[in-house]
Amino acid sequence: MSIKAIACAVLVTFGLASTSAFAATVTNTMPVKITIQNACNISTTAPTTLDFGTQGPLVANIDQTSTISVTCTTGAAYNVGLDGGGAGNINARRMINGTNTVGYQLYSNSARTTVWGTTVGTDTVAGNGNGTSQTLTVYGRVPPQTTPPAAVYNDTVNVTVTY
Repeated sequence: MSIKAIACAVLVTFGLASTSAFAATVTNTMPVKITIQNACNISTTAPTTLDFGTQGPLVANIDQTSTISVTCTTGAAYNVGLDGGGAGNINARRMINGTNTVGYQLYSNSARTTVWGTTVGTDTVAGNGNGTSQTLTVYGRVPPQTTPPAAVYNDTVNVTVTY
């Protein structure tokens, strides 16, 4: 046996000989998908509390504002409505404490001439989503009225986004 043959036998035996193996690959595609539907959210941090503060006799208008944050998908037309609260009537909103009440109103404009209600196309606030949070201002007013006994008066208004 020649030296060359012995050297080859040793290399093969100890795995030192190189073999000409080729790596193989294969390629395919993987679909990736998302379906965006028209949708809207009302922020968990807004609406903010509409707080008319601490007052004495109700002899003049008391005006305050609050905000509502709405996020809708881009291009989604929406309407934001405010219900009548505990009174159930947008034209007779009232905060209560026991049997005593304080009347108030919510408006969609700073002049406080357009009552904010729930009828789409009539007294709601319309907008178009842009994919980010949009802030709407609620203009509140407690008008002059007979002042009830000293206490804390409350109401809860439901905010509805129709899209």
